[in-house]
Amino acid sequence: MSLYLFTIGFVSILGQVVILRELDVAFFGVELVYILAMGVWLLGTGIGAAAGRRHYLPPASLVRVSFLVFAVLLPADVAFVRALRGLLGGIPGTYLPFGLQIAGLACALLPIGALLGLLFQWAAKWYVSGDRRTEPDRPGSSRTLARAYAVESAGGLVGGVAATAFLAADIQNFAIGLLCAASAAGVVRRRMAGNDRDRMGPAATAIMIVLIAAVILSPAIDRALTRIGHPDLAEARDSPYGRITVTRQGEQVIVFENDALAFETQSASAEELVHLAAMQCDSLSRVLVLGGGLDGVVAEALKYAPQRVDCVELNRVLLALAERNLPDGSLAPLRAEPVRLHIADPRAFVKRPGANGVNEAYDLVLVNAPDPASGQANRFYTREFFGDCARLVSPGGALAFRLAASENVWTRFVTYRNASIYHALGGAFADVILLPAEKNVVIASNRPLVRDPQTLSERFLSRRVATRLVTPAYVTYLYTNDRFFAIAERMQNTLIAPNTDVRPVCYRYSSMIWLSKFYPGMINRDVTGPPPGTVPAVLAVCLAAVALLLVAGRRPVWRRITVVFTAGFVGMIMETVFILYYQVKHGVLFQNIGVLLTAFMAGLSAGAVVVDRAASRRRISSAWGYGFFAAFAALAVLFRLLLGMPSLSSLWSVSVALFTTGFLVAALFAYASLHGAPEQRGVVSPLYAADLLGGCAGSILGSLFMVPFLGMAATALLVAAASVAALLVAGGAAAPSHQSQSR
Repeated sequence: MSLYLFTIGFVSILGQVVILRELDVAFFGVELVYILAMGVWLLGTGIGAAAGRRHYLPPASLVRVSFLVFAVLLPADVAFVRALRGLLGGIPGTYLPFGLQIAGLACALLPIGALLGLLFQWAAKWYVSGDRRTEPDRPGSSRTLARAYAVESAGGLVGGVAATAFLAADIQNFAIGLLCAASAAGVVRRRMAGNDRDRMGPAATAIMIVLIAAVILSPAIDRALTRIGHPDLAEARDSPYGRITVTRQGEQVIVFENDALAFETQSASAEELVHLAAMQCDSLSRVLVLGGGLDGVVAEALKYAPQRVDCVELNRVLLALAERNLPDGSLAPLRAEPVRLHIADPRAFVKRPGANGVNEAYDLVLVNAPDPASGQANRFYTREFFGDCARLVSPGGALAFRLAASENVWTRFVTYRNASIYHALGGAFADVILLPAEKNVVIASNRPLVRDPQTLSERFLSRRVATRLVTPAYVTYLYTNDRFFAIAERMQNTLIAPNTDVRPVCYRYSSMIWLSKFYPGMINRDVTGPPPGTVPAVLAVCLAAVALLLVAGRRPVWRRITVVFTAGFVGMIMETVFILYYQVKHGVLFQNIGVLLTAFMAGLSAGAVVVDRAASRRRISSAWGYGFFAAFAALAVLFRLLLGMPSLSSLWSVSVALFTTGFLVAALFAYASLHGAPEQRGVVSPLYAADLLGGCAGSILGSLFMVPFLGMAATALLVAAASVAALLVAGGAAAPSHQSQSR
């Protein structure tokens, strides 16, 4: 049965990654939907874990059939998500109504999540029952829920490594889903009891043959599924940063990232970014382009005949697809003599320029990043990033980027978001200009910027640059219309916290802008501070939580459930904080993110094993529960104290922190399941469900409210407070002392 538990962990993590990647594309890479999807997945798994009677031991055949159902359901789920927008009546390029989006998420995630929750519950009950007919134990061995949890976590660890390794090996997401399904079917070949092998073996073999054939044919199947949303498909590939899709309509080539428009070959939008900023520069001998070098920005910069253009591109897969699909004219600028192409993270490039062969200041720095609608994009609009860029700009140079907003009417959320970026930029540069256009162009410099359109037009004409959109008349229009002065006044008078790495307030308002598309009544809400009555409401919730902890401490069953729920809750919040902090510093979708998730899963497995072995030697006591929650509080406080130190954001440091977090979550799970539990089968369902539901609550609350609204520092302190409060019941997870080591 250990193999079954290991496989459940493996396919749970790998299957979750496959489905969440597909949903990320289906909803245009909007991170809020991605977070909600993770919460729905955990909710579904928790429902499955809690379903049925606590002491029910299912037939072995039912466990094996469930694996086969998963093997069929996962590929079908991928196809369903690819066709989701069309099935729900969505218009290409537009968002579905919010209710339909949630309905689509539920249909995609709840069934498969509930199935996996049931599978763990049933397999764990078989494991702790120790059926000698199927897996004879060694003399003196003991089967516990903690050990089952450790085995399942070890499978999740391998699944996390596989998710990263497969993508690094250029195996596409659809093929990964098929391999995951095949592994679920393959494990059914392992006999559980009686004559099940004779009944299930042929069905498992047939499903495996079909899935292996589908893997061989996966390029064609994958292409056909992608054509559902892109009839003019030229090519599509998965990358570590999202799915790149290229379509062709006549002579126009259009590139999508996670199904959101990235650029198209006949646009003139690059002119606004480059030429409006270049007019502010005394000279243009050195230019730095951070991201998006394929959309015409490099071509426009070359019109000034610079001595050197450094173009930093994050996504190697995007460049490869461009080589195969874009017209030669679109790629010629990147092959020009002055251009140096760097495949690197733009934030790392500007942080340590000397390491990339760049030792001189730039006359013009162009940040060609997506709008800050996600945590990954937000890291290019923070005070820390602008500070790094400011050190690279020459005394007579400038920095520029584009920011989506309407030309005429700005809602409160748009104002708050742009003001948070404006103030972050103002903390790094002496002067800032915001030009209202189709996409607002923001220009900053270490010296006073020129606002006289005649001076700028004369400088532009003297350089004899050929353009289609930017002309002296257009420049005069931008700098003299009422919106130019009104926006400058609004930015200066809007009192909002600057967007920073550790307090990403811009991401908060970007999420609200997205939600307001579906609920227009939100646009007039003032969210710069806590709404009236927030402080009393928070105090009331805290008092209610403490009261519930005290009430839960009166019954052993509820004590154990509360300990596990709280451990899952605070553990998921800390995992979110650590990964988000690493994301801010290094980029969330780097290959190393798989290493971080693996560190967390390794901690889960180690924590469960350590406590289980300690219990077998009769060393576990109530002090362990107190100690584990105290360690959680200490970890959160330590993070708050060290926040901002460069060493804290290293891959090694964050991996150790995630391993420790996982260790404490699993240790508390094992402690609650072993300390005073009269028998193991009866605690499988309630404790595993509590662990998942606590993680679900922590994921949603931490990602959508605590980190965006309160910042990482305050979130860590709240986690410390919650851990201290949990001490009220931690030691009481046991029944009376004479039962403490009952098996």
